[in-house]
Amino acid sequence: MENRIRTYRKDAGVTQDELAAAVGVTRQTILSLENGKYNASLQLAFRIARYFGKTVEEVFLYKEEEI
Repeated sequence: MENRIRTYRKDAGVTQDELAAAVGVTRQTILSLENGKYNASLQLAFRIARYFGKTVEEVFLYKEEEI
């Protein structure tokens, strides 16, 4: 799942540490999310979206897999 966390974070002038502290995770979690190595839980996705004043759909880009 792709996300726009890095874009919104940089636009807001927020460090990974600051975002992590605000949403209750480690900087490593934010780094992993930004690099696409980790998918956020639904709860974390909502906390991140609310932090930026966005909807979950604006921050996290879900693409259906073709079967």
